[in-house]
Amino acid sequence: MLTAQEKEAILIKAYVPEHSVDLMTGVSGGEAFFADDYFFCCKGDWMIVVGYPLNDEFNVGEFELFVTGLIKRFRPAQLSLVASEIPDSLLVQSNEKDSDHYYTLDLGAGVLSGRLKRIVRKASEKLSVERADAMHDCHNLLMHEFIQRVHPPRRVERLLMQMPDYTRKQSDGVVLNAWDDRQRLAAFYVVDTAPRHFSTYVIGCHSRQNYVPGASDLLVYEMIELGRESGKQYIHLGLGVNEGIRRFKKKWGGVPTRRYEMCEIRVRKPAVLETIKAYLNSARFNK
Repeated sequence: MLTAQEKEAILIKAYVPEHSVDLMTGVSGGEAFFADDYFFCCKGDWMIVVGYPLNDEFNVGEFELFVTGLIKRFRPAQLSLVASEIPDSLLVQSNEKDSDHYYTLDLGAGVLSGRLKRIVRKASEKLSVERADAMHDCHNLLMHEFIQRVHPPRRVERLLMQMPDYTRKQSDGVVLNAWDDRQRLAAFYVVDTAPRHFSTYVIGCHSRQNYVPGASDLLVYEMIELGRESGKQYIHLGLGVNEGIRRFKKKWGGVPTRRYEMCEIRVRKPAVLETIKAYLNSARFNK
């Protein structure tokens, strides 16, 4: 379990969205741990390991040894890894994997292009933007509309549906809403502001039923304003995902800045004796 000092140290040194402690525990429902410069979460027999060391000096061999040690100590049945590189010995065991890049937006870089200014201005004539700390029935309706229309990957759908609970519990989660003149929700973004040096676009969606051109651009503009007001240096815009999303992020000045790899591994279920040993080892680990 993390101490308050460890949590604060992680948020100060954080450089990827997964270093945001409350965001990770909020969406996973797990308990946070920190060891050997790595942050990880555990819930029952499931574990997620954030393979971006706080000192930002990654060595794939050292990471492999660290994960192997965690498996021996905790004996998880399901293991999720994110890192700039997944060791081959772990990657071959994965039943799901993904490769991408984090996109970031430097808040000290220049001003809006004339085209973006026009898009934002036109959208602002039809929409009003609100910063909120909770989500309501209208957000659930928009999320379900988005899921039925886009059919996102299961993990993206889970993340989206966890946002009402996350924003209700975490003061660092901000909901940016775009309302039309009939008080219908055209789009929303969820932004995490907990890390010291950056804020993160966590997830969001726009409506086709209440569609207003430029709604997403207007929320990006508001997210930039929020970041600057909060003293952030940059914004994590999330992953590239596909060409359309990459094009949107690049339009706003987002650039790929760090490699992202993810894999899910189903570890063999431990026997009863091994479970007891794992419990005793984890108890010693937490002392």
